[in-house]
Amino acid sequence: MVKGKKVLVTGAGGFIGSHLVEALLEKGANVRAFVKYNSRSDWGMLSDLPEEAQKSFEVIAGDIRDPFFVRKAVQGCDYVFHLAALIGIPYSYVAPSDYVSVNVQGTVNLLQACLDERIPRFVHTSTSETYGTALYVPIDEKHPLQGQSPYSASKIGADKMVESYYKSFDLPAVTVRPFNTFGPRQSSRAFIPTVISQALTRKKILLGSLEPVRDMTFVKDTVEGLITVGLSDKVLGQAVNLGMGDGQTVGSIAKTILHILDKQNMPIEEDLTRIRPEKSEVMRLISDNTKAREICGWSPTYSLEQGLAETIEWIKKNLNRYRPDRYTL
Repeated sequence: MVKGKKVLVTGAGGFIGSHLVEALLEKGANVRAFVKYNSRSDWGMLSDLPEEAQKSFEVIAGDIRDPFFVRKAVQGCDYVFHLAALIGIPYSYVAPSDYVSVNVQGTVNLLQACLDERIPRFVHTSTSETYGTALYVPIDEKHPLQGQSPYSASKIGADKMVESYYKSFDLPAVTVRPFNTFGPRQSSRAFIPTVISQALTRKKILLGSLEPVRDMTFVKDTVEGLITVGLSDKVLGQAVNLGMGDGQTVGSIAKTILHILDKQNMPIEEDLTRIRPEKSEVMRLISDNTKAREICGWSPTYSLEQGLAETIEWIKKNLNRYRPDRYTL
């Protein structure tokens, strides 16, 4: 499917992006990794790939908001996987305009470049946050979209621009909508690394609300879904969910982590400074993955416990990257 193909990955230095680059390389793709420019020449999480792998892909550094750079980035590519985005929900309360410029305008820049360069496939990465608190579960792709945070609103805008380019200009695009993803290399802005890093260094766990229900998918399953679903001709112009189809509360998942670490008696407390505004908190996210499973042939292979075990081992080896005593936006 991707062997010998030239593939651009935007957001390649991020958590999911770095795993996608790794998976594409294993499948024989020629990868061009688009990372955000900085004066440190920092590749982000791509630096965690094995040294031999780091020699086998091209890295370009720029900004998704620059249409001229984006146009150059897509030239000569067979497929474009678009993951570049501002993703932290709490930070979107602080800097909503940035979310529009990166997530909406950045996506438009990439869409137009792909259209102009006649790119054969554009794979857009959405998020289950676009659904907001579930009106029914499990959530299928027909569920209404609800902008319960500036982040989710910006991603809805990006999703709709992708839809418009497919319908208006016949750009061959697929929107893949992962539910909550976790795994090695994830930052402490996500709650699973927060729980693990706190459990390894502190005497109690501090979290926001413990009641929201989340459908957690291991990152290796998510990237397989991005490739399998994103390159399927059967879902062109459509959005497709990626998720386990099983939801658990944040508190329950935290207890599972403590059980794996043999720290069942460690207290878990709600920290008021970490709780989102009431109308903004998304209370239930459970995926209906029927379309991905029955039409595209994708289904998750890792259980929650298997994924947590791999994540815990990685964080143990990289604990110096985390600041368990601070709340990360």
